[in-house]
Amino acid sequence: MGTFRQHVTRRHFFADCGVGLGKIALASLLTKSAARADAPVAGPQPPHFAPKAKRVIFLFMAGAPSQLDLFDYKPQLVKYDGKPIPPEVIRGQRYAFIRPDAQVLAPRFKFARHGQSGAELSEMLPHLAGVADDVAFVRSMHTDQFNHAPAQIFLNTGGPLPGRPGMGAWVTYGLGCEADDLPAFVVLTSGGGLSGGAANYGAGFLPTNYQGVVFRSQGDAVLNVSNPPGVDARLQRDTLDLVQELNRMRLADVGDPEIASRIGAFEMAYRMQTSAPQLIDMAGESRQTLDMYGATPGKASFANNCLLARRMVERGVRFVQLFHEAWDHHSDVAGGVRTQCGQTDKPAAALVKDLKQRGLLDDTLIVWAGEFGRTPMVESNASLGRSLGRDHHPQAFTIWLAGGGVKPGFTLGATDELGFHTVEDPVHVHDLQATILHLLGLDHERLTFMYQGRKFRLTDVHGNVVKKLLA
Repeated sequence: MGTFRQHVTRRHFFADCGVGLGKIALASLLTKSAARADAPVAGPQPPHFAPKAKRVIFLFMAGAPSQLDLFDYKPQLVKYDGKPIPPEVIRGQRYAFIRPDAQVLAPRFKFARHGQSGAELSEMLPHLAGVADDVAFVRSMHTDQFNHAPAQIFLNTGGPLPGRPGMGAWVTYGLGCEADDLPAFVVLTSGGGLSGGAANYGAGFLPTNYQGVVFRSQGDAVLNVSNPPGVDARLQRDTLDLVQELNRMRLADVGDPEIASRIGAFEMAYRMQTSAPQLIDMAGESRQTLDMYGATPGKASFANNCLLARRMVERGVRFVQLFHEAWDHHSDVAGGVRTQCGQTDKPAAALVKDLKQRGLLDDTLIVWAGEFGRTPMVESNASLGRSLGRDHHPQAFTIWLAGGGVKPGFTLGATDELGFHTVEDPVHVHDLQATILHLLGLDHERLTFMYQGRKFRLTDVHGNVVKKLLA
């Protein structure tokens, strides 16, 4: 046993071999320990049952958008604006930044109904309003977590602490990879830092090849994907072959599953040197398409990321996750929502329209969600320089989904007259996760991984498929 542990430690020697490729693989594909010997991501694997969706694009609005200013209009908030919230509403609740007698804050924007479905949306979402009949809204989401990092990790991994696989890792583990020269799980970021960090899209206790690979929408698609000066294709291939042979010898010697993972990662990194630059090159996109998204080639933005997401699913990427971190509006919620909707509403709606007109929406699931909601009460704290904001609110928030077997033009759930508690068709985070897996043909209770003597799953020991959302 002592000899094996020594071998496992010495495996890190191979991390610095490969003239650039080692850095590509380790920086972008490998960060945690693997857990089983069949680490390389397999090709397409059969689902548990016939799926409605083949792939997922998850638009994660980190920071928690205000559902009360976007999706869940409450006339009673207008009626009681500026008055203390009734004590019985918040009895037993504690908040970090607002007093128990905090005043009610009315919606900051006008609302109107749209489409044949009559979806009621804020004026800050004019583009989403145009595709309202293709979207299902869930107004009754709730979560167990109150703070950003644990809530983000909880929604993405099923647990509030770092160390569990992200949803994309679970999906890839269950369904394999359809792309030959791109990862199965890709991550795109915009808007700032992510509170939960890489724990939101890591592999956790799964083999490292299942974690999300971070792409960029400008420059090198993946850091260090280009060869350094003086290294041509022949030298690179010869170096990679030598490193891979050393890795195979080591794998045969000690049977360490992380070496198997590394072998696959080196080869994927090599193939991405051609595929990744082609992927982010938008020269072939029409001006009409670029304008529809509001995308600018070579610019890092949520709009560019939405267009890249469409290009990725066209090329076989199984799970694309866009993290846009800019929704934490403890002060000036009106200004914050206006700014972020200006950056995200048009491209998100364009993604729905674009996939639909290309015949991809039926089997591509789009999910738009934050980690929790915002309070009906105002947050105003002079010592912190805050005014007219909203605090964290785990009891009720709104998300939307489109395509991939979801019932279009549908609204599920309701909150009370002040938007504080869910009162109809509550949907827990684990229910959402179970439903996403179900649409992909995966039974959330059967998709498990044995770790430390226990079978783990994305939904922990909870979760039910939300059948009312299914088309």
